[in-house]
Amino acid sequence: MGFVSVLLEIIGFGVGIPFGLIIGYFIFIYKEPQDVKVPIIRPLRDLDSDSLLDLLDEMPLWVKTSDYDRAEWLNKFICDMWPYLDKAICGIIRSTTEPIFAEYIGKFQIKSIDFETLSLGTLPPIVHGVKAHETNENELSLEPAIRWAGNPNILLVLKLSSLRITLQLTDLQISMVPRIVLKPLVPTFPCFANVVVSLMEKPHVDFGLKLLGGDIMAIPCLYQFIQQKTIRRQVASLYLWPQTLEMPILDSLVATVKKPVGLLHVKVVRAHKLLKKDILGASDPYVKLSLSGERLPAQKTSIKMKTLNPQWNEDFKLIVKDRRSQVLQLHVYDWEKVGMHDKLGMQVVPLRLLTPNVTKELTLNLVKNRNPNDPHNKKYRGQIVVEITFNPFKEDNERFSAVLNEKVRKDSGSERATEDVHLPPSGAGLLLLVIQSAEHVEGKHHNNPYATVLFKGERKNTKLIKKTRYPCWNEEFEFMLEEAPVKEKIHIEVMSKRKSFGFSFKESLGHVDIDLVDVVHNDHINKKYNLIGSKHGVIHVELRWKVT
Repeated sequence: MGFVSVLLEIIGFGVGIPFGLIIGYFIFIYKEPQDVKVPIIRPLRDLDSDSLLDLLDEMPLWVKTSDYDRAEWLNKFICDMWPYLDKAICGIIRSTTEPIFAEYIGKFQIKSIDFETLSLGTLPPIVHGVKAHETNENELSLEPAIRWAGNPNILLVLKLSSLRITLQLTDLQISMVPRIVLKPLVPTFPCFANVVVSLMEKPHVDFGLKLLGGDIMAIPCLYQFIQQKTIRRQVASLYLWPQTLEMPILDSLVATVKKPVGLLHVKVVRAHKLLKKDILGASDPYVKLSLSGERLPAQKTSIKMKTLNPQWNEDFKLIVKDRRSQVLQLHVYDWEKVGMHDKLGMQVVPLRLLTPNVTKELTLNLVKNRNPNDPHNKKYRGQIVVEITFNPFKEDNERFSAVLNEKVRKDSGSERATEDVHLPPSGAGLLLLVIQSAEHVEGKHHNNPYATVLFKGERKNTKLIKKTRYPCWNEEFEFMLEEAPVKEKIHIEVMSKRKSFGFSFKESLGHVDIDLVDVVHNDHINKKYNLIGSKHGVIHVELRWKVT
């Protein structure tokens, strides 16, 4: 009997505990609390100190700090648009999840997966404040503090062979502070090409999840695992700064502001058997070369007098901005002392046919024009021989890797590391100068400001803007150099000009001399400089140094 009683106790204990846990579980998740009361709304003056302390976390950020601005207009906009946003967002969710669900239909005896109801509810998110960041870059940066205590009705139905399983999302609460960056700003509506979003801190996410009608999130261990360790960690790993989510708004071909991507080295070697244009049976040939899509004047070779087989051996450098679409244009002319120069022939070379950093010698037959159906192109007009090399600019990460490898090599070769590791790159390069704007520039007699740039004896001017102390030019200038300008300075002066009775009157509004050694070392400087000779004048300048 003792053995039987012990056996029955073990069986009763083994069966009773799981059975009791199951009964308690269902009572716990299905039983609705009876002591929930509707909160009493009272004015702040009637609350005691403890109640006020409990409300501090709920106060909007524009109350706590002056960095955030009120956004009532934005909340009003979101509230009026919410019914339409609800339908649009739900439509995107359905279209996105349909192919994902379709992959599982037919597997594991699954007949269908679909949303029986899908709605984000009637309560829109609330923006508790917006913080705008001032930056020198070509972008707009905002940080809205968003809270959403929603009442969504999202019911997912999973049909197995003989079972219907429902999963419902309820009582969704989200609190986050995303950084929204609109960049780059472009002169095409809506005036920005991409939206870049990142989270500045881990978001707070809370929700209820009902499985077969029971709230499984009421289980403490499961709640902590899903919400704290899984959702917050996954969202943070994907979008927590410096991780970003980039959403293109404009087509890349429309939005892209063409920037230099490399240098094209062209050596015009020679030509032979050119057409005779002069009376004495010869020509005075020279070559004009340029890249398509550029407004810069064409570069020219020297003139070879009285020859049909000229030898030039002259080198030129051209700035490439779109290797896929640009072509090198070569035009051969017969120089005339008086009158128009006669055209001897032309030819083009698509840059996409060139291999980077590989010199290619080409012997090109000259034609009259680029129309392949023109019968005049069948006439022989001679040939021109050129050597072409395309050297792409190094990206920032390539230059950083080169510097790091140089440091490792020097550290391994000597006991003491070299202090100045970031040596200025040698060789030819391109200096890009963008004069963005100026502030508080004021003349004694007139305010029609323009900026003038003086570098290596070359002077360039921006456009003149009339009657303003805050001109915005946003003009770019390019300087091709044979070596890094580590010992050079660039002079920028803001001038004002007024014409009266046919005479021009100029006045200096301030100037600045910028050392270029920092640009060479850092590759990029975007900074505002105080103008010398001006009381409060400031000029915003961006400088880049690109090497091949």
